[in-house]
Amino acid sequence: MSGDVANNKRANREFHITDKFEAGLVLKGTEVKSIRDGKVNIRDAFARLDRNELWLYGCDIQPWQTAGSYFQHEAKRPRKLLVHKSEILKLSQATLQKGFTIVCLRLYFKGRRVKVELGLAKGKSHSDQRHDLKKKTELREAQREVARFNKR
Repeated sequence: MSGDVANNKRANREFHITDKFEAGLVLKGTEVKSIRDGKVNIRDAFARLDRNELWLYGCDIQPWQTAGSYFQHEAKRPRKLLVHKSEILKLSQATLQKGFTIVCLRLYFKGRRVKVELGLAKGKSHSDQRHDLKKKTELREAQREVARFNKR
């Protein structure tokens, strides 16, 4: 099974994404089963550096229904991300700059492994968000006019 499991559409609307990179996730078996079933929400997920390790916070993976309480996982526990040391150094330097954060963009399977696409992001102001929405609307209207013209 490969392909996207969850996308964070809100991240592109609220942040300027300057750099993207891939990371692995340390998960329990019940978490992988829930992810395969699509019971995951990454809308509020972000990564943070803690003692030279990268951790994912705010990722909500729902508990697996048929698992016993001993094997069950917490829904919003912090999860360790697996990245190269050079990427950790690069991210630590980038997040020291004012306004930069690491947001979760999408969660997907690559072979049998669960991967996360993270983005180094800087928050957009409200006027930037309105400008992007206006540009998107104008592009959509122009495409409609071209399609209408081609039908004739």
